[in-house]
Amino acid sequence: MNNSRKVVKKSMVATLASLFLAAVALTGCNSDSKNTQASSEPSGSVTGTATATSTPQAGTAIDHSKPLTITVFDNAANYQGDQPGWYAKLLKDKFNITLNILAPQVAGDQLYKTRSAAGNLGDLLIIDNSQLEELIPAGLIMDITDKVKNTKYLSKYVDNHFKPFNKAFDKVNPQGKIYAMPTFEADTSPTTFSEELPYSSPIMPWDYYKGVGAPKLNNLTDLLNVLKQMQQKYPKTPDGKPIVPITLWKDWDGGGMENVRWLSNWYGYEQPDGTTTIQLNAKGDIVPLVDDNSMYKKILQFYFTANQMGLVDPDSPSQDWNKVAEKLTNKQVLLLWYSWQRGFYNTIERGKNGDGNVAVPIADTRLIQSSDAYYGNGRVFALGSKAKEPERIMEFLDWMVSPEGLRYYTNGFEGFNYVKTADGKYKLTEVGQTAFQKNTPVPAQYGGGGYQDGQSKINSMIMSDFVKDPDTGEFYNNTYWSSTVEANKTALTTDWQKTYNATNATDYYLKNNMIDIVPNINTSLGSDSSEIKNKRSQISNYVKNTSWKMVFAKNQAEFDQLWAKMKKDVEGLGWNDVVAVDTAKAQKIVKMRAEARASK
Repeated sequence: MNNSRKVVKKSMVATLASLFLAAVALTGCNSDSKNTQASSEPSGSVTGTATATSTPQAGTAIDHSKPLTITVFDNAANYQGDQPGWYAKLLKDKFNITLNILAPQVAGDQLYKTRSAAGNLGDLLIIDNSQLEELIPAGLIMDITDKVKNTKYLSKYVDNHFKPFNKAFDKVNPQGKIYAMPTFEADTSPTTFSEELPYSSPIMPWDYYKGVGAPKLNNLTDLLNVLKQMQQKYPKTPDGKPIVPITLWKDWDGGGMENVRWLSNWYGYEQPDGTTTIQLNAKGDIVPLVDDNSMYKKILQFYFTANQMGLVDPDSPSQDWNKVAEKLTNKQVLLLWYSWQRGFYNTIERGKNGDGNVAVPIADTRLIQSSDAYYGNGRVFALGSKAKEPERIMEFLDWMVSPEGLRYYTNGFEGFNYVKTADGKYKLTEVGQTAFQKNTPVPAQYGGGGYQDGQSKINSMIMSDFVKDPDTGEFYNNTYWSSTVEANKTALTTDWQKTYNATNATDYYLKNNMIDIVPNINTSLGSDSSEIKNKRSQISNYVKNTSWKMVFAKNQAEFDQLWAKMKKDVEGLGWNDVVAVDTAKAQKIVKMRAEARASK
């Protein structure tokens, strides 16, 4: 994937993990499709054309009598076409609108160029920060300053969230107007990290790890050795599918191997979005990817050594993410490194038997972890300058951040996915615990089809599930509901807690001084000139292709030869020029992180 798509994977963390992790990772009991009948009418469910929950333009009645199709240009979407299923019915009943989604991830990057050149990307836009910076001066983004101030729910986030973000675009927005609302914003603080597991850290099946003696892992060499032991003891799943210690995939690659990028985080180095040639640590040190001492090279070496030991999935060079997801669902992979990957296998039922993927810390690691996305995460919601009926679009967006809208997006239907408990809080139903994972059939009166199939294909939010529901005082993210925490006290979690003397992985890393939490910075790092874009593209292709060759090199000599050749060849492609641009971007991040810490 190119740089514009890196944030997609963060968005997917929200859709696959933060939004559904409790349902498919930390919770879940087996349920048959026959048990899918809802016990009560979903909260806010209506039939026919509904009255809106808020009025974006104060004192102005909005006419819902005519159907409205909103064309959504959506960088986060993995689906193209009209929104299907239960979410489509919900929006039709409530607002008389249909979402027609245009997805560059499906149709290709040319879609952005073609539609922006034609002067109309769409009515509702979910675009990258860098694209916003291009589109404002081109006159393709609508000024929504007054519109957002006159909403019921969005207006609450104007001063602390929307204004600071839009002011950062002062070169193209000198008057500080509100053109966009960042995606996946948290309502905690700029320096808080709320999740129980860092985004990238070592994760393995607990029963298999204990099955080989659960040896302490001091370094990556120990990790490789334990993976080898697990491979030898557990070569196949109970139904005969081959188990692989490490599986890789190419289709997310940007400036280098994406799988290398995220393991670099284990040792304190990140690759900032929008950059392709450098890595940055919590202290502000900037290291080029092709530096001999870079973490990028260290992780490449790790994968190469793993392959020499027979630990890397031979399908890796040819498979895509969908194939990897199948293997995760079948518990065919021993090493995971994204927190949300647990969601493909973990359930409470399995947890009762001590079965599931958990954090297994490595002593010499020091993770780098961004805080909650208080200011958003690299994309925005905006209205196209030619948007049809902008008041109705704003009404829909305002509902999306309302308690009702957030509950639907993050947790589905009350009575089907979750119920209210005696103390006024919420608890997942048996159906809700695995509805996403099993794509459970939805009752016809709510739209029919599979639950996962009918999820919002926008695949993005303005306010995230790390906002507290005013009715319960708990996050919308059901992983952190008190009922989920209580239900998750299984043999798996309690055994892990006893072993590591910690409540969860984040607690362990904090107690042992093994993590650096840095403020989550959301801004535009500037657009590349056409010359830099061209150089960046050539360098990125060369680096990622060579990196794959290095992982599968026949021996250490070939690995070293490929590295030396890459270091030399990228210079001829304009490496130093792109590094200079990326260094300036990283320095802006360092400065803004310092300011965020000071404002705590």
